[in-house]
Amino acid sequence: MNKPKMASEKGVPSNSRVQILLAQLEKITVDPVGRDPETARQVTSKLLHLIQTQEKTSKEVMMTKGTSGMEVILSSLESTRDIQTILNILCILSELLTLGKGRRVGVFVSKGGTAVLLRILISASKEYHPNEELMLHLHSLLAKVGPKDRKLGVKARLTGALNITINLIKKNLQNVKLLLPCLQVLRVYSTNMVNAISLGKHGAIELIFKIVAPYSKKNTSLIKVAVDALVALLKSKTNARHAVEGGYVPTLLALYLDWHRNDTWHRHTVIRKGLLGCLRNVTNIKLGRRAFTKADGMRILYNSSCECLSLRALDPLVNASSLIMRKCFPKNRLPLPSIKSAFQYQLEHVLPSGSVAHLCSQNPGGKTARCARSKGDNCAVCMCAPPVDDVVDDSDDNEDTEADTENDTENEDDDKDCRSLNDDIEKDMNKLHPQKIPSRPFEELKVYEKFFVELSEDFQDYNFESSTTSSSANSDEPIVVPTSEAPSRNHVSAQDASSTSAPELTISPLQLDTSDFAQEINKKDEAHYQKVEHDLSQASEHVSLNPDEMGVKQKGPPISAQKSMQSPLLLEGIAIRCLAAAAAGGGGGSDCGSEGAEEEGGEGAVLEVPDTAQLLPLHDLDLYVDMVKGTQSVPHYTEVAYPDYFGHVAPTYREPLLERLYGVQRSKIFQDIERLIHPNDILDKVVYDLDISSCPVIESNGESLRFNSQFESGNLRKAIQIRKYEYDLILNSDINSNHHHQWFYFEVSGMRVGATYRFNIINCEKSNSQFNYGMQALMYSVQEAINGRPRWVRTGTDVCYYKNHFARSSTATGGQKGKSYYTMTFSTIFSHKDDVCYFSYHYPYTYSSLKMHLSKLEAMKAPGIYLRQDVLCETLGGNSCPLLTITAMPESNSSDHICQFRNRPLIFLSARVHPGETNASWVMKGTLEFLMGTSLLATTLREAYIFKIVPMLNPDGVINGNHRCSLSGEDLNRQWQLPNPELHPTIYHTKGLLQYLAHIQRAPLVFCDYHGHSRKKNVFMYGCSVKETIWQSNINAASSDLQEDLAYRALPKILSQIAPAFSMASCSFVVERSKESTARVVVWREIGVQRSYTMESTVCGCDQGKYKGFQIGTKELEEMGAQFCVALLRLKRMTGLHNHQYLLDLETDLIGTQPKVVSSCPTTYVMDEDEPSFLEAVDYSAESNDEDTEVDLEASGATDANAGQVPARQSDSESNHDAWKSEPVTSSQ
Repeated sequence: MNKPKMASEKGVPSNSRVQILLAQLEKITVDPVGRDPETARQVTSKLLHLIQTQEKTSKEVMMTKGTSGMEVILSSLESTRDIQTILNILCILSELLTLGKGRRVGVFVSKGGTAVLLRILISASKEYHPNEELMLHLHSLLAKVGPKDRKLGVKARLTGALNITINLIKKNLQNVKLLLPCLQVLRVYSTNMVNAISLGKHGAIELIFKIVAPYSKKNTSLIKVAVDALVALLKSKTNARHAVEGGYVPTLLALYLDWHRNDTWHRHTVIRKGLLGCLRNVTNIKLGRRAFTKADGMRILYNSSCECLSLRALDPLVNASSLIMRKCFPKNRLPLPSIKSAFQYQLEHVLPSGSVAHLCSQNPGGKTARCARSKGDNCAVCMCAPPVDDVVDDSDDNEDTEADTENDTENEDDDKDCRSLNDDIEKDMNKLHPQKIPSRPFEELKVYEKFFVELSEDFQDYNFESSTTSSSANSDEPIVVPTSEAPSRNHVSAQDASSTSAPELTISPLQLDTSDFAQEINKKDEAHYQKVEHDLSQASEHVSLNPDEMGVKQKGPPISAQKSMQSPLLLEGIAIRCLAAAAAGGGGGSDCGSEGAEEEGGEGAVLEVPDTAQLLPLHDLDLYVDMVKGTQSVPHYTEVAYPDYFGHVAPTYREPLLERLYGVQRSKIFQDIERLIHPNDILDKVVYDLDISSCPVIESNGESLRFNSQFESGNLRKAIQIRKYEYDLILNSDINSNHHHQWFYFEVSGMRVGATYRFNIINCEKSNSQFNYGMQALMYSVQEAINGRPRWVRTGTDVCYYKNHFARSSTATGGQKGKSYYTMTFSTIFSHKDDVCYFSYHYPYTYSSLKMHLSKLEAMKAPGIYLRQDVLCETLGGNSCPLLTITAMPESNSSDHICQFRNRPLIFLSARVHPGETNASWVMKGTLEFLMGTSLLATTLREAYIFKIVPMLNPDGVINGNHRCSLSGEDLNRQWQLPNPELHPTIYHTKGLLQYLAHIQRAPLVFCDYHGHSRKKNVFMYGCSVKETIWQSNINAASSDLQEDLAYRALPKILSQIAPAFSMASCSFVVERSKESTARVVVWREIGVQRSYTMESTVCGCDQGKYKGFQIGTKELEEMGAQFCVALLRLKRMTGLHNHQYLLDLETDLIGTQPKVVSSCPTTYVMDEDEPSFLEAVDYSAESNDEDTEVDLEASGATDANAGQVPARQSDSESNHDAWKSEPVTSSQ
């Protein structure tokens, strides 16, 4: 060590006694000849006395930046061999490092103090009888500086200090004074994983158990330090296994129970928390979980936790106990014969690779399930389910490698884990630049010319004066009507429903109000221009869809009018049960094999059906039933759900986000744990099972609820009664798939008024949900509908979403083992006896509803509107995919007017590629109603553009209750690059339309695909930008690559100004690799549409704007669809006027945009959730690796400061410190 020279510090007196003593000490150190041990003792003794008595001045002189006092002290410490001098210097250092909040310790470490202490420790240990006082002071100092020196563990291991400390502990188990600093140092050493393993091999675990056991309240400070050291040691799975094999798990449980029982004043909760930390680390391995269960750990922690619930201060103990119990809860597979869908569909063509081929390869020659074309018979090529494939993986893989930043619409549900930050951003410049090269030859694309009649229509046969010639056209392709089976008495029969026709209504124009909007450029005359300008000035904030503003004046209650219908057999049963249940004696739900309700009601019973036509001009009960007859489903549904039949009238009030009550999730988890603790209290009774095809509804003698989901868009596979008022519900997989569980829609009947029912959907897959942040499920009460309130309402209390103990098969997770399902749970109280209620994930919108709405729109079409409805193609299931063309008729058949008509720019819209995203259909409904309206804004919009609309890209998925896939078992929004005409007909032909337009140089001005988002709030857009992608990927790019027209930002910017639910901050324009086969990216890249978007609508609600704090409803969704149209008007004005000022505004916005950086996001900065991870006693990482995954880091430990340290993955319930040390955090909005 270099010998320092004393510096004369400005402002410090030269005759200062401390300076003088330091100079004397330096002289003694530098001059080995005149080195006198006695003099050194005297100098250091006086220096210690001065520091102790003149604390501030002396310490500041020693530690002030610029002085070399610390270097003199350390130099003297290293050079002297006199024990007393060493002790004096160690005492001086102890005094200096006691205060300063770590700054002084940092100086000490930077001067090499740690290495000096370790060398003295090694030297002193070589004595036959090491000086106890010296060892005490050395370990005390090491304990102080250890947390500040990240290399201490490596240094100690390389110098051999680990064994010295262990040997010292072994020899001084009864010497509390020396034992305490040794354990503190041991705790510091153990933070290095390699050190922890080494210490465990040398008996550190056994030594600590000798200190902490048996229970004693003596020396609690020593026990606390020992327990903390044990926690650090047991983080190593090798040590954890050693502890389990040594039989220490029962010891830990007994210790915890003793401390729980005897710590009545809760003064030693830190020790109790530490013991739970030991158990938590031990149970990270499978062997530890087995030992924990065998030692009755579940019951011990459950009972002790229940006793702590009354005191909020003990929540950390309850939370830690909950984490351990959930981790050790035995993993079960779902109570299903197969995780594949209960319904299977025969595919005539299967690609050699892909999800369906993988599913087929899992079951070569397996037993067939119910399939569409074989109608239940065995079929050699049907994608059928094996008897059991949902095996529990005997793995300890940590589950919490799931990406919680999953975007559920444009992001794969099974994103690869642990990818580095922004790794998914596209960095290939060749792929970032749009390529207008269609993959199909033009000769093949000519077949789509028939869908663009308007581009060649001359209107010579059209009478513009009387408008008698229809401007609409429909495909005359036949639709096969399936044969209906015997109807169930809980549903409206598709073939027996009354044919009473509803009065014909006209669509009232949508009224727009408030704020400043721009004029329309394409005015026909000055009066027209002034009128458009006036209407646009009213349109920037809100599109009102209130009935009163649509020309329908409401009097009295919401819907007081009812129309009496002579009920057929099926309707008789409904009338008896709903209106005269007391006389009939209860019941409810669907009866298998029912042949009608004649026995109950008698002939001629009348059902009071709410007449919703006055508020729902596009809803017709009888027309809906007619549409259902032409809808083909895989299970051959013959029933109609009441909500779809009666319709939905949006409430006039807004429903607020549900406030999360503290501890609700923990209480639900404890109720789940009770199933294992008190198994005799569990009924475990199956009351509904689609796998029993002959009779899914199981009779219960009125003791259970009755369930049904056998209707269009229904999804519920199995219902199990757990307790009297609690049910586990299992959702059906997408057809020809073994996962995708999110959408649910089912019926419940046979309820008791006033009882609190709990429903648990136990096979959810996403790692988090808006159900944790204020979202509620939806309920529709038939009795409420009959009473004049036919509407879906948000319902449920104690709503939460958490990981459960049901294991997912690796076949459904892309080969990843150890993953679990999640539970969405809510409680509700029914208000009406013998009611029939429906529950849904979001507002249902069926394929039959779409057909009904399109039919009504066409019937009510005003003169001057050009509407044509074609059948784009037939789906795999035999249903037609409608294609709409909407624009304004030309003013005349003159060449100028015809030319203007043909040359209008095109807008291409699509929706509902994912069946579970029903909000997309409601937004599309708002768009269609606005386009077909008679307001001047709608007229101007039609005159400005030609709209090509595919309102439902996945009819089969919608009909059969799928969440994400079509009948091919594939996500259609991942097939746009190379769609197969046999397996993906709607995508294949929609892309063909766009390719045809590109070939004839008529590519759309705007392409927008409507979607729904389950993980974020608000409405927002995803677009495509080379510049923003380059910025986020930090790749080298030429200046030419950064030259980009910012017009892609115009439409989202306009929407953020006029639509209250739209959030520009949530928008992203980054192109990602995983999205290269989505509609947005393919249309941008291959078709060359710069304004190619995905518009996402939340299923939850808003956290900004005037809807902040409210859940979204159909009114707001339809309003969003109308506002999208209004935004297109403003876009037309901007592009028409060649207005460059708005581009400058967009540039300013872009420059001012600060990308969100997400440290653990597996995709990009824009794909993170808008919610924080929910931290209330939720352990999302319930498993850990069983195998010895610690890497031998001895070789690298000498050079790497962090060698051997294995950082633990943080789960949703963990902050940056261990979860067992964390305080409970409640959700906040």
